[in-house]
This record gives sequence, C-alpha cells and structure tokens, in this order.
Amino acid sequence: MYKKKIIIRSLGLKNWKIVFNAMNEFNFLRKSTTLDEVWFVEHYPVYTQGQIKNKKNIIKVTNIPIENSDRGGQITYHGPGQKLVYFLIDLKRRKIHVRKLIEILQTIVLNTLKKINVIGKIKKEMPGVYIKNKKICSLGLKIKNGYSLHGFSININMDLIPFQNIIPCGNNSIKMVNLSEFASSKKLKNIENILKKQILKEFGKY
Repeated sequence: MYKKKIIIRSLGLKNWKIVFNAMNEFNFLRKSTTLDEVWFVEHYPVYTQGQIKNKKNIIKVTNIPIENSDRGGQITYHGPGQKLVYFLIDLKRRKIHVRKLIEILQTIVLNTLKKINVIGKIKKEMPGVYIKNKKICSLGLKIKNGYSLHGFSININMDLIPFQNIIPCGNNSIKMVNLSEFASSKKLKNIENILKKQILKEFGKY
C-alpha cells in the first residue's frame, strides 16, 4: 500500500523558499508508513544555486533574488509560466537508485511531450530534456536518508530573458526554450494532467 500509492498536490504559485523548507520538513518528519508525494508548483521569480556554486555563472546581478539550494547542479532560474514538479519519494521502499530515478523523470517528460506530438531528446552528458537542441526541462535532485527532494522544471510559457543574466547549469552552450513554441495553448492547458498520469504510470512499476 505505502509503496504503490502517491499523493499528488497542486500548490499553485508559491515563494521558492517556503516550498524548499516544506520539502525538507516533510522528509524530516516522514515515517516508514508515510505515502510518497509529488508537488506541482510555480514560483515567483528567483535564481537558485545548486551545490556547485560558481560566481562566474552570474553574468549580471538584478533585483531577482538568488537563493542557495541543496539540490545537485548549478544555477538556474524559476518564474511564473514554468512548471516545477517536486518528488518526495522513499527510494529504499521502491528500490530505486539515483540513476534510475533520473531515468524515470526523463521518461515522464519525454512521454508527456509525445502525448502532445512534440519530440524530446536526452543527452547523456547533460541531464534534462531537449527539443531541437534547446533545453525544455531541467533536473535537480537531493537524496537524503534514502528520500528524494526537488525534481524537474519544464518551461511552458515563461519569460526567458532572466536566463540571459546567468550561465544556466554552468554551461554556455545551453539555450532555454518554451514548450509554447512547439505546442498550441489548447494542448498546453492539459499538460499538468498528462504529467500526473505519466507519473502514476512510471512509479506504478516500482
């Protein structure tokens, strides 16, 4: 029962720091019987730095706050119009290792894109999902005591200009793109429901 069931919550538009603290509190308080949860959320404009911090990745300082995160990876940007999906999963209970979790998350995104007739690709050397060599989805995870935190973000229809003030993920070759460039607004309205179905399908295997 505890292994198969996942609670999915839609949190709306939230301050990043509030959700960050809530994730850590959830995993700190959870027990062996606590059901896994997946949180859908959008954030007010914020830059977040992963565990790998490099000042050179900040090209221009703006009025957008920069927060330190405990996830893997380097700096990125979050803002309205970007869908974030956070996975609070008991990896030991589901017998999922970190590499497998990354594979599952990428599969969820790839299959979601396929449902709206968009072809996504992955790159072995750079985690995430790409469309025509531009990044549509970024991954960042933290594993603590066998529990996962954070997850992935998908650019749906957001302001991409703030990405110009940083070197996303510490890689100059990465160019960000919105899904709205490849799919109609009608299809995008259903994107969260498609993601939820794919999440339940993939984690139902473990």
